[in-house]
Amino acid sequence: MIPESHVDIFEAESYAHFATVMPDGTPHVTPVWVDHEDREYVLVNTARGRQKERNVRRNPKVGVSVLDPTDPYRYVSVRGEAELTEEGAIEHIDKLARRYFDVDEYPHHGEESGPRVLVKIPAENVTTSG
Repeated sequence: MIPESHVDIFEAESYAHFATVMPDGTPHVTPVWVDHEDREYVLVNTARGRQKERNVRRNPKVGVSVLDPTDPYRYVSVRGEAELTEEGAIEHIDKLARRYFDVDEYPHHGEESGPRVLVKIPAENVTTSG
């Protein structure tokens, strides 16, 4: 689980670096908005067909590192095998838009390559600092 001492990082306007595995075995790392579900899962939201989603579908082994926006030496790192689901993904991207953009609804609905997808990473292999 994400320790209670670090859950605030996920509830702030923090950005994460999300690592997936490309078909040739090299890492693919992108900055993403991040969230958690009951401290048991790290959540990343993307669209079906994007590189990170295709990578996770093919190889679910991922890693995510989230820095405290006020102290970059305080962080949470989680690695594991992600699950993909479309269930709740639209509501979730709207929730993230409220946090990161201060708007009620994600402003880019309909521009995505496919439906919204939640990447759920079990918080089983967790490392923290700070």
